[in-house]
Amino acid sequence: MAFWERFDRYVCEGDSIACEADGFRVIARIVRDDCPESPDQRQDGFWPSLYINDPGFIGPGNNFRERLEKAQAEAEAVMDAWCKDEWFYCGIMLAIECEGVELDENAASLWGIEANYPGSDNAYLSEVAGELLPDALAAGRAALTRLMASAPAQASRG
Repeated sequence: MAFWERFDRYVCEGDSIACEADGFRVIARIVRDDCPESPDQRQDGFWPSLYINDPGFIGPGNNFRERLEKAQAEAEAVMDAWCKDEWFYCGIMLAIECEGVELDENAASLWGIEANYPGSDNAYLSEVAGELLPDALAAGRAALTRLMASAPAQASRG
């Protein structure tokens, strides 16, 4: 049981993939994360450092100046791309349906994921959708159970 489709190498908010599993249709959708923090605010150690107590410490060893310079250039490129809105943080939200009826719009989700990150092929987005699938199916089964339990009560009042 898995998503056979994959998210594209370049994604936009609202892009989705779907699969059928255990009698349910599951749709994984990309939703832009509404947290306004920049990458360096969200990630300890984003900026490289030569200081051992800093989160961005590049480690001891030879060629530390070259490694620092390379890491600094990479961090600046990532930050520049984020400022130009070339990549963004998103959530992967899974909705679940049964026989065309949406049971749960947010059956499972994970947030704070990089979409279109420089040098990435976005494969991680599809992996996350697959990892969330069991939780979405459990939520779908629970929603279906609640609906089935309330159906006799609704019919007897009708």
